Amino acid sequence: MDWNDSAEQATFRAQVREVIETKMPERYRRGSSAEGAGSWQSDRISKDPAARQAASEWANALAERGWIAPHWPKEYGGAGLSPMEQFVFKQEMAQAQAPGVGGMGVSLLGPTLIVHGTEAQRAEHLPRILSGEVAWAEGYSEPGAGSDLASLQTRAIKDGDDYVINGQKIWTSGAHTADWLFALVRTDPEAPKHRGISFLMMDIHTPGLNVRPLINMAWEHGFNETFFEDVRVPAKNLVGDENRGWYVGASLLDFERSNIAGAIENRRLLTNLITYAGSAEGRPKSRLSESVALRHELADAYVQTEVLFNFSFRIISMQNRGLIPNYEASTSKLFNSELVQRAARLGTRVFGLYGNLWDRDDPMAPMGAQFTRLYVTSIPRTIAAGSSEIQRNIIATRGLGLPRG
Repeated sequence: MDWNDSAEQATFRAQVREVIETKMPERYRRGSSAEGAGSWQSDRISKDPAARQAASEWANALAERGWIAPHWPKEYGGAGLSPMEQFVFKQEMAQAQAPGVGGMGVSLLGPTLIVHGTEAQRAEHLPRILSGEVAWAEGYSEPGAGSDLASLQTRAIKDGDDYVINGQKIWTSGAHTADWLFALVRTDPEAPKHRGISFLMMDIHTPGLNVRPLINMAWEHGFNETFFEDVRVPAKNLVGDENRGWYVGASLLDFERSNIAGAIENRRLLTNLITYAGSAEGRPKSRLSESVALRHELADAYVQTEVLFNFSFRIISMQNRGLIPNYEASTSKLFNSELVQRAARLGTRVFGLYGNLWDRDDPMAPMGAQFTRLYVTSIPRTIAAGSSEIQRNIIATRGLGLPRG
């Protein structure tokens, strides 16, 4: 691997930085005190005109360059960037904490429609994703089908020109701010569990489809449970072939592989911790000066952010050569999930009893209770998007060639 930018990559990096510096609304800049700042999908439907304006301005700035969907081909409204250019773009966006635009519609559904969708489906949905008119949520997990997703039981029965859906999904991230939902449903209960599954798209306001909030341990509303009671979905919204949805869904997950943002976020988190702990405000609350063990652990965690960066760089280097990462992506996902948890625990220990303060506005709470809250919210990291146990099985079987247990 070559860690240095080529001349072309350096020029492109400078262009991305210029757009971020000159076009990104103040609401999304580091240190903004605006409530909810940083969530483009929430801002686009906010009751606050300033939030809606910021979302619109940022979407327009990216759209001018095709950067809402930098990985999509140009003929579908994307920028057609190479894998390395995508890596540079994501790296700079993560460094500036700039919000992405388009959410799951851009990152997951759009690429899937480009590969598996019909011309009519692409014509209907891709432009509305790029314009920010429609935001999407993903309906995969169920109460009895998480890591073993192929066990899903939400049922879809063909009835004339419609499918009629009954069942339940859970952990439906962003469904409360989404307009449409893509979901895996069972269309043939007699088939082996990886078959008989179909991929359907549906308006989230369809009668019989109910989204109910799930509040996490930090009293935040990020995901939901979704109920289907005789929900009628036009058969034209089937993506790919009936009963072959598992393979459509599997290819969709291939678009979640890059993890450069995780490396940068962890590095920034630890850098901010070091800076604060050495400041006049943070020094009295920090135990770093009195604990050699904590200082060593902090240094080790920072080194691990560099390891994660190189995992990400390996993945993008493979993609740049036309290879498909497999166990390499699982390695990166596993390492990132557990690094976030280690960093959160470390931060609370650095601040000792001050690490128990929860209120962001408490003047005694170090760093606005950032590590206290991260300690709680990082718990699902080793479960969401594939549990650590699943990732280790993939690494063992596909990476190390070990037999299945």
